[in-house]
This record gives sequence, structure tokens and C-alpha cells, in this order.
Amino acid sequence: GFALAEECARRGAQVTLIAGPVSRALTTPGIHRIDVESCEEMYQAATQAFPQHDAAILCAAVADFRPETVAAEKIKRVGDELLLRLKPNPDIAAALGRMKQPRQVLVGFALETNDEEQNAQKKLAKKNLDFIVLNSLRNAGTCFRSDENQISIISSAGQRDYPRKPKSAVASDIIDALAEAMK
Repeated sequence: GFALAEECARRGAQVTLIAGPVSRALTTPGIHRIDVESCEEMYQAATQAFPQHDAAILCAAVADFRPETVAAEKIKRVGDELLLRLKPNPDIAAALGRMKQPRQVLVGFALETNDEEQNAQKKLAKKNLDFIVLNSLRNAGTCFRSDENQISIISSAGQRDYPRKPKSAVASDIIDALAEAMK
């Protein structure tokens, strides 16, 4: 997300970055940063900011579910099992997809472990995205704990596969696709 925000700013865009709890600093000046702690805070910040922007790139790995209850104190071991009930977090991409105006472009991300292209296509349509960046855990040495990635960009016009490269170069590819979608 930081690489994407900085690439947009380098190209002259006015950028708002909504960031979860990370210690990373921005290296490009002029980016408006909103720090959030929870999915609910990210949802509120995103839905408030989106109407004033021409595009949104939704690359945060927000959990789909959260615990139904939060313990105020340490949970002591009692027995051999602990059952947790989960409830869904707000779906930020779906909410922005419903809000999207014809002048806006909405970019999503998908990290898939099986049926990658099919699941990404479903997410593209369901959430009203203009295109989706597909990451696959099948590409060893990419995604997590790596400075490299290998992506596919999927839109209603088709799919473009990119070779493995540094994440800064991947960010440039994604912003090239965004610039093309905004024409």
C-alpha cells in the first residue's frame, strides 16, 4: 500500500493513505495519512474519504471476521477446548463498490490459495471493481516476507500476467493500469 501511495504521489496525484497499525514511514512528501487500528475504523475512514477521490486502491489485508466478544481480562485455561464465535467485519470493498460513481475507479486485491482466477473474477463482479490485482501463494518467494511479487491484473476486458519483480516495479505496473482505467 505504501509503494502504491508513493507511486501515485510521484506521478502528481493527491493521495490519501489509510494505514493500519504499522510502523512504516512514508518517504514521499505530500501524502495525507490516516492511521487506523481496526477494521471498523478503516471502514469508516474509507467510506468517508472515497466520495472526494477519483480512485481507490484497496490493498489492505483486512480480516473477514473478528471475535464476537472481546475478553476484558486474560482467558484462563479451563478444560481442553475453547470455542470462539466470529462475526463478519464490514466489507470495505463491497461498500465502496455500492458507493462508486461513474467518474471513479475502484481497484481491489485478491490473495487466493485455490481457483485463483475464478475467485478473483467473482470478487471483481460482486464488489463492482474496475480491476483486481491477483496475488497467488503458489508463486514461491513472493507476497509475504519478500521484496518481490508476481501478479495478474484482471478486468472485464481480460487478464494480464506480469513476471516476478520488485514490489516497487509491481506498484508502477498497477498504477499504469489505474491510469489506463481512468482515461
